[in-house]
Amino acid sequence: MYQRIQNDNGSYNTRCLDCFLTIAFSVESEEELERVETQHLCPEKVLAQLLAWEKAAEGHAACN
Repeated sequence: MYQRIQNDNGSYNTRCLDCFLTIAFSVESEEELERVETQHLCPEKVLAQLLAWEKAAEGHAACN
């Protein structure tokens, strides 16, 4: 999820609503915004995924 803000000059800024990083500013088109947003690797989501994998691995090891 992203927050897009249109600047006075018509360009856009976009910010990730998970990690609150501004991932692009002064972007001219919505197509470019979509490209930048798709390429964003959110550290909050990556950390949550790593912790979930670690927990699953611990659970699997306990069963064996």
